[in-house]
Amino acid sequence: QCQSIQGDSGHLSQPLFLPLCSGQQSAVPLAVAEEILLNLPAHQVVQVCRLVCHEWKELVDSAAHWRERCRTEGFQPYDASCPPEDWRLFYFLSKFRRNLLKNPRADDGLQGWEIGQNGADRWATERNSKLFPDNTVTKCFVTSHSQCFKEQLIDLKKEGYSDAFMDQQRPHIKISDWYTPLSDYGSQYRLSVELLDQEKKSIGFYHPYKIFFQQGNDYPWCQITYIFRNYRPGVRFIHFTHGGMGWSGIRVTNSSVEICPAAER
Repeated sequence: QCQSIQGDSGHLSQPLFLPLCSGQQSAVPLAVAEEILLNLPAHQVVQVCRLVCHEWKELVDSAAHWRERCRTEGFQPYDASCPPEDWRLFYFLSKFRRNLLKNPRADDGLQGWEIGQNGADRWATERNSKLFPDNTVTKCFVTSHSQCFKEQLIDLKKEGYSDAFMDQQRPHIKISDWYTPLSDYGSQYRLSVELLDQEKKSIGFYHPYKIFFQQGNDYPWCQITYIFRNYRPGVRFIHFTHGGMGWSGIRVTNSSVEICPAAER
């Protein structure tokens, strides 16, 4: 049986041959086996290939395999002097970056949102009356003429981002929201995002000024974005709140909170 020895750098030393599977007569050079694995889908490599034999399991579990996947697919940490402790986790969190807010486009009514303030006629949902840049976004939330705010609390550990990953990598946290008023009435929009520690105490925030819309102008959909960088270690939750008021309400939709482990390409 062929044996592979992993060095301090995380690279596997190269034996002459690697059996396709223990006990079989055929042999596959290690470089060929590595190339095969790197060209297969990552989920298939984890769920199927690492079960083929001990030697392939060693290859799939090596830091070198996932570091090379990250390199070839362009996923690199922001700080090259602080590489990930777990390259496989870094790879999957980078490749499958996603919006952590539930029901951001009002497709399921108000489901997934906690109503913080619900003045007068209260929060509602409706079909977009204005053309949205992304034609797959067809619905929006609408406030009343009195203050309305809704919120979500994102538990990062439940979403797959471990304490160690957040503290070591401190990945960028990207916030985005879209809003618009009706053209015939004035209105206002507000956004608040806080980074919270384990005790749900604020250790970082983004509180832009209120945005006011004057009556009588035909405003398009507007986007607001912000990226948290170089924040303190200890972030465990993200608290997202938005809303506003207007005679016929302010519209909001397509909100997003994303963890961005890899540098933007």
